[in-house]
Amino acid sequence: MTEDQASQPFIAHLLELRDRLLRMILGILVLLLVLFPFANEIYHFIATPLLAHLPEGTQMIATQVASPFLTPFKLSLVAAVFLTIPWILYQFWAFVAPGLYQHEKRLVMPLLASSTILFYLGMAFAYYLVFPLVFKFLVGVTPEGVAMMTDIAAYLDFVLTLFFAFGIAFEVPIATFLLVWTGVTNAESLAKKRPYVIVVAFVVGMFLTPPDVISQTLLAIPMWLLFEAGIIFSRLFIPGKGDEDEGPKPPPARVPVTAGAAASAEGGTDRDAEPPRYVPLTEEEMEAELDAIEASEGDDEGADDDEDATPSPSADALEDNLKHAHELRMKGEDALARDLLYEVLRFGDDKQVEVARNILQQMDE
Repeated sequence: MTEDQASQPFIAHLLELRDRLLRMILGILVLLLVLFPFANEIYHFIATPLLAHLPEGTQMIATQVASPFLTPFKLSLVAAVFLTIPWILYQFWAFVAPGLYQHEKRLVMPLLASSTILFYLGMAFAYYLVFPLVFKFLVGVTPEGVAMMTDIAAYLDFVLTLFFAFGIAFEVPIATFLLVWTGVTNAESLAKKRPYVIVVAFVVGMFLTPPDVISQTLLAIPMWLLFEAGIIFSRLFIPGKGDEDEGPKPPPARVPVTAGAAASAEGGTDRDAEPPRYVPLTEEEMEAELDAIEASEGDDEGADDDEDATPSPSADALEDNLKHAHELRMKGEDALARDLLYEVLRFGDDKQVEVARNILQQMDE
């Protein structure tokens, strides 16, 4: 294969990415053209929470010459970006979907939809609940003799910051679910870190909101509650990820590993039967088992004829075992995954054995 032929897939991916980015930009421009004629009405809608609490006879002002035009235009552009989030996420999905497994595709689409809905809910929460309380508080603490006349550009920056902060904060359940789904942690481990999460929520609220206790609290409490919701959804929709530490259980008996268990299961065994539970092997037990396997191989070589000996799997077959074991692990079928990994430990080279041990170590954590 020539260098030009090898570079074709990479160039094809770049062209696909370019097309997706152009479609995102086109969607934003189309929506901007639709929204711009109504830019002043949209700005008035956004400014209503503040205008409702300003003292009678006061109003907002524009301190820059071009602010009456540029500020509504900026709001229309940001609104176009926010409203095209589903379209933008779909383009990202269409770009990465060909490289995903089938079970990953089934999970990614609900995650994209739920993350979009949660972002919009965060913005609605900020507009309908947080803004009235914050502006009422800020207007109420205005010193006597000071007329509060907010600049329209400064006000827009203020509300956009809060919109973005609350939209991102409402993505906490998605982040929690992804941490458990990818195996970084589990639901029980996250639940034990609840006190730290509450403190972090208030710290994040302090940095992302104006310097008042009301907005900080109104951001921190939903973040904590959404964190709890993420733990609940992780336990419901990710089997076997969150129930390791639910209570004291008697230690299950160790089950001997057979090299052909995975192949026999795919060949017609009862898939409804509950797979045997494994107890993680210590490093010493792993070394002892490998030594026993090597010793038994030496005895078999002296006792069996060449025609009766079981041929060792090829390097390609062992690589397939590693890939298949990873897929089984992602599906929660740890028992079958362990069978394939132990076969790699038995017949693989140094690199394959190292990869198999790393996967086993991740499964045992």
